[in-house]
Amino acid sequence: MEELTQVWEWIWEVAGYRLVFNAMTIVMTLIIMGLLILFGFYATRKAQYVPNPCQVVGELFVQTFWNLTRNALDEEMAKKYFPLICSLFMFLLLSNWIGVLPHMNEPTKDLNTTLGLGVMGFFIAHYAGIKTKGFGNYIKEYFQPIFFMMPLNVIGELAKVISISFRLYGNIMGGSIIIIVVSHLVYGLIVPPFLYAFFGLFVGTVQAFVFTMLTLVYISVQVK
Repeated sequence: MEELTQVWEWIWEVAGYRLVFNAMTIVMTLIIMGLLILFGFYATRKAQYVPNPCQVVGELFVQTFWNLTRNALDEEMAKKYFPLICSLFMFLLLSNWIGVLPHMNEPTKDLNTTLGLGVMGFFIAHYAGIKTKGFGNYIKEYFQPIFFMMPLNVIGELAKVISISFRLYGNIMGGSIIIIVVSHLVYGLIVPPFLYAFFGLFVGTVQAFVFTMLTLVYISVQVK
């Protein structure tokens, strides 16, 4: 289990405080961002009527998530939040898939990544709710159906962040643990490649889609 317990760290001393950063997560996140930027560049550089493979994949993502966002929100709201939803899915998908490659680690295997994305979705959803309904109407909803339900409503909103973050983290980390255990048992002969394909590609795709759709639903609930 050394693959999970050994963490490449960056340690900075700032004003007497010791700051510890997970260097692997940071580096892998930067690599994924760079890959997405390159993909966007090649998919749009020479857009043509008969598309190249990158353009085909890009159009598939755009069309699919535009339809999903427009169905969850109205046309005007979809124009604002579609870029977030589409880019979030693409980032999570590549983050979950990259662990299939040798010596690569999934950024989503770090709770800081999933929790950070969950908090981001939380603030965006509530900002959208305040902007759409007005601050007064937004606050009133926390006192529904009876005023003393407010603490439970607040806890329910905060629980969404924990739920969405730990679901993604747990699935990716759990898959890594299973792969490592089975690899040691069978010495990496037959089963691990199939496990990598299952947890890295299939489960990774499903969890990326679930996280993205839940973020979209949270925004939709707040603005309606």
